[in-house]
Amino acid sequence: MTKDAFSDVTTWVFDLDHTLYPPSARLFELIETRMTAFVMQALGVDQARANYLRQHYWRTHGTTLAGLMREHDVDPGPYLTEVHDIPMDRLSPDPDLAARIKALPGRRIVYTNGCAPYARRVINARGLEGAFDAVYGVEHAQFLPKPDLAAFQTVFETDGFDPRRAAMFEDDPRNLRVPHDMGMRTVHVAPQAEPAGHIHFHTDDLSRFLAQLG
Repeated sequence: MTKDAFSDVTTWVFDLDHTLYPPSARLFELIETRMTAFVMQALGVDQARANYLRQHYWRTHGTTLAGLMREHDVDPGPYLTEVHDIPMDRLSPDPDLAARIKALPGRRIVYTNGCAPYARRVINARGLEGAFDAVYGVEHAQFLPKPDLAAFQTVFETDGFDPRRAAMFEDDPRNLRVPHDMGMRTVHVAPQAEPAGHIHFHTDDLSRFLAQLG
């Protein structure tokens, strides 16, 4: 049973984008637009080339920022401020999700490849204030992105929990492989399932899934 698989979990780790809000909100497309504009300005390329590089760096380095830092020595601070400067009016509060997360026994944290200030804005817009004990952004992983092993290790060691008694909720299957290998329960949160040996569970409705654990 699903509930039994999580019986010894004491730390619950949630990704942010497309995990704590549905992809249908189309919030991340605003960030992608700003990413492309930043790449255009930083590298002096046209929009088509910038859009290609944005996606290429995401595929090959885990995030666009990681590619810009590794290949062009871009300062992450201005990038994170610029690309996350978006309105939150596409998000709405989800009282049911808030209640489900707050009901989880143990420690509850958010870990995102975005920055922590942006994560907190999303959390507030979703009505999830008070649901989490800590929020970690890419800056807490020394700007290394998921799915880099060192990124996970840095954040998890900072928080001080035992991965063998933790669960990870994430929309990107790539970012569940390391947590799986560390002994975590892994939950893929996405409209479509992607069968893989490192994914224990899939759900297209995070609130409904969490209700099964109560």
